[in-house]
Amino acid sequence: MEINKIIHGNCLEILKGFKDECIDLVYFDPPFFTQKKHILSNRDNSKTFEFDDIYDSLDEYLLLIEKALIESKRVLNKTGSVFLHCDKTASHNIRTILDKVFGRENFQSEIVWSYKRWSNAKKGLLNSHQIIFFYSKTPDFKFNTLYNDYSATTNLDQILQDRERDENGKSIYKRDENGNIVIGKEKKGVPLSDVWEIPYLNPKAKERSGYPTQKPVLLLNQIINISTNIGDIVLDPFCGSGTTCVAAKSLNRSYFGIDISPDAVELANLRLEEMIISDSNLLNKGSGDYLEKTEKELAILQNLNAFPVQRNSGIDGFLKEHYEGMPVPVKIQNKYETLEDAIEKLERASIGKNYPMKILIQTKESEISRLFNFHTDIEIIKSLDLQTKELTKKTTKA
Repeated sequence: MEINKIIHGNCLEILKGFKDECIDLVYFDPPFFTQKKHILSNRDNSKTFEFDDIYDSLDEYLLLIEKALIESKRVLNKTGSVFLHCDKTASHNIRTILDKVFGRENFQSEIVWSYKRWSNAKKGLLNSHQIIFFYSKTPDFKFNTLYNDYSATTNLDQILQDRERDENGKSIYKRDENGNIVIGKEKKGVPLSDVWEIPYLNPKAKERSGYPTQKPVLLLNQIINISTNIGDIVLDPFCGSGTTCVAAKSLNRSYFGIDISPDAVELANLRLEEMIISDSNLLNKGSGDYLEKTEKELAILQNLNAFPVQRNSGIDGFLKEHYEGMPVPVKIQNKYETLEDAIEKLERASIGKNYPMKILIQTKESEISRLFNFHTDIEIIKSLDLQTKELTKKTTKA
């Protein structure tokens, strides 16, 4: 069969046309048994994509998954693996089927894809992760270890030192005959764990196609990198908008995609022509790069019961409780700002928002200049440090 192709049809029928042991990786992102019809439009609303995730029963849904897994196992090479993507709706049922088809002994990992999402009014805990089950066909499966950098709190000089066990079995630093600590082998970092913090696709991301349940290419990149090598063949039996195939093509792997929706096939082929992949500043720079607040500023915001806001020169936080049904922005005067500068920044950051209350925390001794001609209704509160200094001065004079 011709490789690098998106095939329209029922995956159970299409897979029967594949030879035994011809695929290196199968990635499953089947419907999640939400019992809903999923509808979404592209950016300019020129195209609407939809698919039904509605079944007569859970047994009908699970039978579909089991049949697809059986065929997938058949077409997998002995060194191949399957990654099945699901959420809390039926993950416990699917895990049982995976054990049945691939064997419990071939279970490798339960990967947690963790991400930030906008909150909603739903009662209960906010959904902010999905599950990806990783099974191999045999114990002799292909696996490439990936590494992350050590955390900022890691004492690297200790990590680089070699260790050994003493007579009590306790881990101690290894020393040479002169008592000097022995340096261990070169370190590559921390091996990739089974919790992956990869951002959900931003609504404005160029990669976003408008297809419901679209996954980020960066997520598929990680799966493909750990389980295949250049030139291997990747299969996605429920390919949807084609994210798996886009990731495979970008990493010099061959691919097959199958989907029962002609719109999905058309979209996947278009994405394979355009090859638009959104980068992630969060992954490239790390979350620490976005943290600008000092410990003192964070303490002030915490005392005010406010959420910190990063990367905004005019607003440092928002009170957790609204005032008159609206958020309350908070600005903290920094050591380089005059009171007038701080007021102006907060006012400019609030233009068009109609906040009924705005708060400025004054941290330096000064008064608003009479020459200041910027109208403001900002509530100015002196910081505890500033109040203490003023109180001390009054006490000294008395």
